[in-house]
Amino acid sequence: MIFKIAQADEWREAERLGHYAGSTKDLTDGFIHFSTAAQLAETLRRYYADANDLVLIAVDESALGAALKREHAPSRGEDFPHLYAPLLLSAVKWTAPIRRDALGDAIVPPMAFTPD
Repeated sequence: MIFKIAQADEWREAERLGHYAGSTKDLTDGFIHFSTAAQLAETLRRYYADANDLVLIAVDESALGAALKREHAPSRGEDFPHLYAPLLLSAVKWTAPIRRDALGDAIVPPMAFTPD
């Protein structure tokens, strides 16, 4: 399982269309950025600290085929999953809102850490 963090309004539009083309950043970079469960907390802290109304999208990576590549991100010193195609809703296992605690830190939904 891999995960995409998206603005809720962008995701609602994707559900209407039947696919997700990516955020503005994804479109600029030419691929859809994903994180593993272990990478989620840091991704939220670095790139979404001030964002609200976020949704976590759990994706079955085996449904993405050859368009999914694991590539090294020097800024994090880790490999990340990148999708070089639109995300089809048929690959999505579940979605959940990302809440914030009293300090404003994002809370990763607990089901992100349970096996498929």
